[in-house]
Amino acid sequence: MLTAHGLCWLCEMPLRLAHWGICSCCTRAVSSRPSLCPQCGLPAAHEQLPCGRCLRHEPPWQWLVAVNDYDIPLSGLVKRWKFHRRPELTNALARLLLLRLRQTPGRAKPDLLIAVPLWQKRHWRRGYNQADELCRPLARWSGICYAREAIRRVRPTATQHQLSAKRRKQNLKNAFRLEIPVAGLHIVLVDDVVTTGATVAELSRLLLQNGAASVQVWCLCRTL
Repeated sequence: MLTAHGLCWLCEMPLRLAHWGICSCCTRAVSSRPSLCPQCGLPAAHEQLPCGRCLRHEPPWQWLVAVNDYDIPLSGLVKRWKFHRRPELTNALARLLLLRLRQTPGRAKPDLLIAVPLWQKRHWRRGYNQADELCRPLARWSGICYAREAIRRVRPTATQHQLSAKRRKQNLKNAFRLEIPVAGLHIVLVDDVVTTGATVAELSRLLLQNGAASVQVWCLCRTL
């Protein structure tokens, strides 16, 4: 008898390889998206060149790779994983991101993965940091070093999705502290969802100010 782990998380059809979690048909459906700018991850005319927004005002990071927009069906999987304590979804979601990375040429080869940190109390209430959960299989599959304690939140912040873009930036000022040397390294920041980009922008500036050679952002969803 098939268990839930032998079925696709989306269509619930049997999987040929159970550890994939999502069948090939649903993987194609989830990964289908418009052309996106390689730097900001927003809709653009060309996937290999920065968009007009980035040419006028480029973000502090150099590349952004996302599986897709925060929309059905991917958003449903992310919500179940993030808010309903379904850690068994981690590998399936990380695999979607790895497949997207393999389709995205032209990036600097990373030296280090860093998960976007949670404030301690929020981490305790949720039970885990979803970015940390993503980093573990990604580091294992890619062979890239994962520095789990590289950045700490040194003060609590309001929940970002409840704030305006301007308030998000103010909310994060001086909220992080770098714990390791990063000079000359190509860094990857990993998060589950990037919306305005305020959090990864603040972290990117922190890393670049401390000598990082480049910063790229990997996420499951980029709100378009």
